Amino acid sequence: MADTSRGADPRVDRLRVYPVKSLDPYEPERATVLSGGGLSLDREFALLDTDGEYVNGKNERAVHRLRSAFEPPATVRLHPNGAPDEARTFDLDDGSERAAAEAWLTEFFGYTVRVERDDRGGFPDDTHAHGPTVVSTATVERVADWFDLSVGNARRRLRANIEVGGVPAFWEDRCYPSDDRDHVVGLRVGDATFEGVNPCQRCVVPSRDPDTGAEIDGFTERFIERRAAEKPPWAGDAWFDHEFRLMVNTRVPAATVGSEVAVGDAVAVIDERPR
Repeated sequence: MADTSRGADPRVDRLRVYPVKSLDPYEPERATVLSGGGLSLDREFALLDTDGEYVNGKNERAVHRLRSAFEPPATVRLHPNGAPDEARTFDLDDGSERAAAEAWLTEFFGYTVRVERDDRGGFPDDTHAHGPTVVSTATVERVADWFDLSVGNARRRLRANIEVGGVPAFWEDRCYPSDDRDHVVGLRVGDATFEGVNPCQRCVVPSRDPDTGAEIDGFTERFIERRAAEKPPWAGDAWFDHEFRLMVNTRVPAATVGSEVAVGDAVAVIDERPR
């Protein structure tokens, strides 16, 4: 099922990884596909509480008030939102500095937080379709319009890994099977091949301001209304038990592990294949 979008020139417009799960993004020019399915550095570190639960935007609103900046291979700079003069920098490769980061985070959140690491594929949100997530730049722009947001703000809410330019809004809805759940869609990005599984079911995070955690009143209802009104015919109904879905979850064939993807890579929908 080759992509037939007229006039489209799909290319990677932006790569975003989230080295510390739930915190701010890092934008590499290229990334390697790891054995666990994720892109290099993506969600390599995670914050956990004493029960082993993630400290993330879904269950901890204070996450939105924490700013981070990452420098490979493992240096992170942390500070409360609006207080850069209080920033602390930690090398998470160093055991004592990671312990110091945990102490800083524990003080910030008000309960014990530890930092865990998985450099084989990170800590994905979807453990069944744990490849990079895909969205088009035009889709991000549409979501921004729905809520009178800047494109940058909408981008931070949606938190995709691979953003595709040169295509219309909702182009990514071509990247999963429209009429059944027993197939996947092959998607070539540069020399790498991914398999689009399903449209991502959204959580509470997109409704919240990335800097403050303040929620937009009626966000879910408005999102569902606009998604239903603007959903393209190629999206089908197989995955839409509800309309609060946007962005594509992928999985990674074994042959793709070790491949690189880069900004500027051509992107193409290849075929539909059995799961």
